Amino acid sequence: MSYATSFYLTGAEIGLSLAALALLLVAAWTGTKSARIVTILSVAALVGAAIFSMGLFDRAAGEVAGRAYGDLYRADAFGSFAKILIYLAAAAILVITPRFFTQRASYRAEYPVLMLFNAVGMGMMVSATDLMTLYIGLEMSSLSSYVLASFLKEDSRSSEAGLKYFVLGALASGIILYGVSLVYGFTGSTNYEGIRASFDAGFSTGALFGVVFVLAGLAFKVSAVPFHMWTPDVYEGAPTPVTAFFATAPKVAAMAMLLRMAMGPFGGEVDSWRQIVIFAALASIVVGALGAIGQQNLKRLLAYSSINNVGFILIGLAAATPAGVAASLTYLAIYVAMVLGSFTALLMLRDPAGNNLETFTDISGLSTKRPALAWALLALMFSLAGIPPLFGFWGKFVVFQAAVQADLVALAAIGIAASVIGAFYYLKFIKVMFFDEPLREIEAESPASHWAVLAICVAIISPLGYLLTLPLGDWTAQAAASFVAAM
Repeated sequence: MSYATSFYLTGAEIGLSLAALALLLVAAWTGTKSARIVTILSVAALVGAAIFSMGLFDRAAGEVAGRAYGDLYRADAFGSFAKILIYLAAAAILVITPRFFTQRASYRAEYPVLMLFNAVGMGMMVSATDLMTLYIGLEMSSLSSYVLASFLKEDSRSSEAGLKYFVLGALASGIILYGVSLVYGFTGSTNYEGIRASFDAGFSTGALFGVVFVLAGLAFKVSAVPFHMWTPDVYEGAPTPVTAFFATAPKVAAMAMLLRMAMGPFGGEVDSWRQIVIFAALASIVVGALGAIGQQNLKRLLAYSSINNVGFILIGLAAATPAGVAASLTYLAIYVAMVLGSFTALLMLRDPAGNNLETFTDISGLSTKRPALAWALLALMFSLAGIPPLFGFWGKFVVFQAAVQADLVALAAIGIAASVIGAFYYLKFIKVMFFDEPLREIEAESPASHWAVLAICVAIISPLGYLLTLPLGDWTAQAAASFVAAM
């Protein structure tokens, strides 16, 4: 394959890299006064990358025409679907970010540039078909994430969050790298197809240790139990727009990377890792639900909600079928809309002095102060709880359906029972907003950009979202088949 074809297939990453480098120079020359225009141009670059990825979506078979740089990278429907979610989520975060930092006089043009570099790394992660490509993309995404978590230099909570994320993230990266070295040592290849062929010929105990180490490191990246310990502290301490970013785009990238790894190079040894995934899924659902019950900080609660939702996504992976992968992707798409809407609403909660409100006490009686915002939050919380007819119910339905079709009836039954626990803290939102007396003054107005993002998210998770079930089902099935068949 010619380099011209490879450059074309990686056009989204190349375009974002060039845009980030150019905007970095602009930021260096002009300082903070260019932050607004750099943000606008970054949003345009991300939307352009998403449109380009849509154009590549039909390369579903993942054959030679979709392989780049000697099969280090594959442009298939699976990668394109994940990148569309990543780029659009990152663009939406940039739209709602500036107001938060401007209030603190700490918004800098480097912020959107870091988001672009992060997006480049995430794009490489989801399309990698070689362990070296995967690791480079993972580190590129992680390094910018550490800086974003500690972006508020004058806030000790932000600095603490960045340090914790850096230390534990470096540990997880080391675990992945050690697992990669074991896999390479026992297979003689870092290419996914080479690893799959070697495992099919013989799967030794040493290779099993390599698989376990790689999956354990990836479990940290998706904040699955028992590698979830960093999530509540980082989500609470990081600036709220950064927390919203961590809960959406990187979550999609890490989960897509885990799906491709498990079903690609490790797909022939499902029985060796399925029990690990089942444990992580059930433990994440239970720990996420129980951990959230006693929380008073809304960001910390949403961190446990994220852990809880990862468990449901892992049920689709445990099915280890194309239908299970498609169900996980469907849940991911719906999850991004729910979480993005929740954090947008959280950013709209401010007192008259412009300080962000983050506790249950702050939203007491919100329905009397900001009824539209309260009803939007009600819809989002009910959707996260999986209550019909909201679209969040469909996400849970398809993953449980995939588990039942894979003869994992017990897993589906336990998952359904455990999901009831999570309904408690989502309903707590409703009780506090609609039945408690107001205890805080709430800012009366919010920017149109925030309302636009919130309205789109609420429309997607409302019953109107069911209009997307057929096309979304087709897209995710095509995405799942694109790399499962290729392997």
